[in-house]
Amino acid sequence: MDRFNETSPVSHFILLGLSAHPRLEKTFFVLILLMYLVILLGNGVLILVTILDSHLHTPMYFFLRNLSFLDICYTTSSVPLILDSFLTPRKTISLSGCAVQMFLSFAMGATECVLLSMMAFDRYVAICNPLRYPVVMSKAAYVPMAAGSWAGGITNSVVQTSLAMRLPFCGDNVINHFTCEILAVLKLACADISINIISMGVANVIFLGVPVLFIFVSYIFILSTILRIPSAEGRKKAFSTCSAHLTVVIVFYGTILFMYGKPKSKDPLGADKQDLADKLISLFYGVVTPMLNPIIYSLRNKDVRAAVRNLVVQKHLTE
Repeated sequence: MDRFNETSPVSHFILLGLSAHPRLEKTFFVLILLMYLVILLGNGVLILVTILDSHLHTPMYFFLRNLSFLDICYTTSSVPLILDSFLTPRKTISLSGCAVQMFLSFAMGATECVLLSMMAFDRYVAICNPLRYPVVMSKAAYVPMAAGSWAGGITNSVVQTSLAMRLPFCGDNVINHFTCEILAVLKLACADISINIISMGVANVIFLGVPVLFIFVSYIFILSTILRIPSAEGRKKAFSTCSAHLTVVIVFYGTILFMYGKPKSKDPLGADKQDLADKLISLFYGVVTPMLNPIIYSLRNKDVRAAVRNLVVQKHLTE
């Protein structure tokens, strides 16, 4: 491990990853590579289908297209680095490379939080105010909503990354993570990080707390409306229009809450096991969730399944 003199600036970082568990590295390399290919294929097909099929040119599928593109960007910002760390004995990343990876990760994460809340609003209007849906969710409304999600996420990422990268790093340059996770990086700073912590706290309220509250309130109104539908078939049909989004929300936020909300172990042996568990949970959040999104939307959405079948049939007819 590289260790620098306390007064020497750090020019690169060493990513520990699963260095302490070499047997797991080869297994996880194959597993993560397969998952990454599924992410690219699944989300790529979903984007293609929602563009080519005119029946899917609606606000819900426009948001879904953005979500799929976002998942591809998010995983591409970290998975190649993780795969390389599994194969390379010396797992280093430059300071600038760390900044780029941190920026992309922050931008995609914050954007997804806001985008999921925009999708919840879309489902709220569709179920609670169906007659006004074409007016409320017109193109003049849903395009700026998606653009605002991206702009907010990118702005937050610029702030957090610039605040982190302006800090002086000296001494230990070892990041106990797969990627340049901001909390792991801040631990290496040899300066006061109180501004960073405050800034991250405010950002968490804005980009995590507010969207969660917005989604929660939206689904209270949605469920209230569904329960008032007299027929069982009508209730089932109404719920099916938002079940895929609700499943994605539960997986996405459930992983975040489990990752940051569980208690820390004080026992040294327990701490080592927890350290491994934290890394694997982080891996789940970064890879499994984007892989599940297109699967959830294709399995639970008859329109997407029909569009995929039509695309396959058209391809065979043109050959």
